[in-house]
Amino acid sequence: MTDPIAEPARWDESERLAALRDYGILDTAREAAFDDVVALIARICETPIAVVNLIDSGRQWFKAEVGLGVRETPLATSFCAHALLNEDGLVVPDATRDARFDGNPLVHQDPGLRFYAGRLLKTPSGLPLGTLCVLDTQPRPEGLTELQETALKTLAGQVMSQMELRRALRQRDEGRDALERALEASDDVAARLRASEAQFRVLADAMPQMVWSTRPDGFHDYYNARWYEFTGVPAGSTDGEGWNDMFHPDDQQRAWARWSRSLETGEPYEIEYRLKHHSGVYRWTLGRAVAIRNEDGEITRWFGTCTDIDELKRLEQGRELVSQELSHRIKNIFAVVTALVALSARQYPEARAFASSLRTRIAALARAHEFVRPHTETSQPTVGATTLHTFLADLFRAYSDDTGATRVHISGDDAVFDDQAATSVALLFHELATNAAKYGALATAAGRVELATRRDDDRFILTWTEIGGPAIEGPPERQGFGSSLASLSVEGQLGGRLHREWAADGLRIVVDLPATALSRRRAAEKDRLQPL
Repeated sequence: MTDPIAEPARWDESERLAALRDYGILDTAREAAFDDVVALIARICETPIAVVNLIDSGRQWFKAEVGLGVRETPLATSFCAHALLNEDGLVVPDATRDARFDGNPLVHQDPGLRFYAGRLLKTPSGLPLGTLCVLDTQPRPEGLTELQETALKTLAGQVMSQMELRRALRQRDEGRDALERALEASDDVAARLRASEAQFRVLADAMPQMVWSTRPDGFHDYYNARWYEFTGVPAGSTDGEGWNDMFHPDDQQRAWARWSRSLETGEPYEIEYRLKHHSGVYRWTLGRAVAIRNEDGEITRWFGTCTDIDELKRLEQGRELVSQELSHRIKNIFAVVTALVALSARQYPEARAFASSLRTRIAALARAHEFVRPHTETSQPTVGATTLHTFLADLFRAYSDDTGATRVHISGDDAVFDDQAATSVALLFHELATNAAKYGALATAAGRVELATRRDDDRFILTWTEIGGPAIEGPPERQGFGSSLASLSVEGQLGGRLHREWAADGLRIVVDLPATALSRRRAAEKDRLQPL
């Protein structure tokens, strides 16, 4: 088989590989932000496989994937390597009819890959790093729909925004680590400051951050060269309290209040504010400082830094804008799909039952999306508290009795709940409630369901017990689509275990999840803030 990147390219391969490695993403652990993208694009494009694929030297490595089960494959089998040679990406309607894939084992195995569509992941300078792609074992002569192409393009941009943000955060943390290492040694520097002042100034001037120091009362008496390079002010002009005038007028009172509290309590100082650049514009800056104490615990000096985070702020704002736009488009997709299903049901009455079932599933996904999507100030109050019990109570409202009383009773430990778990939880409990209404406890007037939730060390257990329904003779002979979907939601998306007990007096289901599964973003943030 020929080398997949043998054709001439518009970029230098060594330069492309250097740019890829600069992101520091190869061989890192899975991250929910990327996993959510491939799960969503696979659903939108109706493909069994979706991948965030990065083309390394001699291999293709998957930052996120669904439907493959591996993290890398040899470059010789890569579809995405061919996509790098195109301006925006590649669509292969049927790989068996494309000479570029003659002899590719992934095409000629059974079942083999047939359809491929990928959009390039490009650096701001235009270097292609890989693709966001979807694959299918069935050919698609018609390719993707216009809506699917738009979603693939939009989500590819979201992946690159996430990679840029990830790189900026890594660079910020590296700078923060350098500061902390310097501060750890600062006690010794302060004890011998008179004898080693020249050495200290060389060290401070060599740091990429702006470094400053104050007396115990907070009087600023030292800034390194970076401060004067950034601000362009004359040396000594910001000594004492003159530094506050360098801040944006809207940030001055807040910064002064935070600094005053640190001086009163000795607490570390950390704040984000806009600092005036020598060009005249204000740039977002992270200010941090710690107190240096003597053997008696008395503060002898304060050492601090200012780090330019303006680029990071712009990336965060861009990411928020993309999230809002993507959320709006997804909400519209739900509405369009629901309307299409309703229209089809009217045209084909024999499919009315199927259409009704499909609409309820779409409605469950839409409620999950509405609960956790990015909100504006006007839409936020309608959502309510983001806890598991609040979310489930809203989901089960459709199964109330004639008086409006709930027939699914929720009890036990509540849990903080975020957007990364909402879709999977909505699909799981929608399927359980729907099946109970058709065949189980909710199919009878006197039936009810008890849902108990319990925190057990590092696990979170949810027990679904149906009471007062028809007698059960045993487990079904085959697993239906809804049961498969429930298992996929628990085991594939939430990383847990699902156990069914087909007791004669009612179905009992135990869902055993990692305690962090319902709020992975909060757990990740907690780990990030743990001291080294």
